[in-house]
Amino acid sequence: MKPITLKIEYDTPQFLHGLFANDRRNLTYLEKEIGVKTVSREGWISFTGEEAATATAKNIFADLEASQRNGSHISDRDFRLAIDIAKQAGDTPLNSLSTIKLVGSKNRKTVSPRTPNQLAYVKAIQENDVSFGLGPAGTGKTYLAMAVGLHMLKKRQVHRIILTRPAVEAGEALGFLPGDLKEKVAPYLRPLYDAINDMLDPEEAQRYLDESIIEIAPLAFMRGRTLSRSFVILDEAQNTTREQMFMTLTRLGEESKLVVTGDSSQVDLKPGIHSGLHEAEHALGDIEGISFTRFSPSDIVRHPIVEHIVKAYEKFRA
Repeated sequence: MKPITLKIEYDTPQFLHGLFANDRRNLTYLEKEIGVKTVSREGWISFTGEEAATATAKNIFADLEASQRNGSHISDRDFRLAIDIAKQAGDTPLNSLSTIKLVGSKNRKTVSPRTPNQLAYVKAIQENDVSFGLGPAGTGKTYLAMAVGLHMLKKRQVHRIILTRPAVEAGEALGFLPGDLKEKVAPYLRPLYDAINDMLDPEEAQRYLDESIIEIAPLAFMRGRTLSRSFVILDEAQNTTREQMFMTLTRLGEESKLVVTGDSSQVDLKPGIHSGLHEAEHALGDIEGISFTRFSPSDIVRHPIVEHIVKAYEKFRA
């Protein structure tokens, strides 16, 4: 079949360059993955190849254009994600991800899903009382849950956010550690503080913490409480015992949401102690109002090398 050439023109060269993150290597990736030859001059770009391939390239750039006009900054990962979605004939275009903007603070960048799975996860949290986010580190499970919680707090849909995780490294026996409670558990809860500080101005974050509007506590201190009008995040849930998981699930009060995050392949419990997350996955799979979103290495949004590291280890261990 004779190759065809399709040419697209844009308002300015700067706008066009932004679509492929100002990196010619991304166009090389497009050529390799889609099977087209690209030429870019001034404010236009052309694709040469078979009709189906050039049509796919056109759709990719239309998707990127819509996302950029929505105010999104196209990164290398965004560009390659748009290609991957097109190759998989996915029904979640990149520009639809930027339609959800979770606001933490007016002086902080809005948070939006970066992959179709992340979009499904955010929607699941919004639509269900209990949501599970399962998968490897770096897929945004806790970060996005925190963003949704802050968004609901700003909208006055909840009165407070409660973040908790098991401190298994200390065996949940924190008495032998020096300092007050906050100092004892700080090393285990640091990732949660980091997420808060990334989304809120320092003064606002400190005020929320001082007034217990945002509460961060080890799981051992959640027993006996009823959590109403609260957005609760249970992080690192693979390290909960079965009793701890059941206790947390049954703490939920009126008008509250619970998000449980974890990775069943990273259990740090002592031998012979069964993971509460593993049991919950099997026991709650068919309950209405409870959702499960499972992430894969392709959802990792940290440094691109992290995705390759995770895949390499999965292959080696298999």
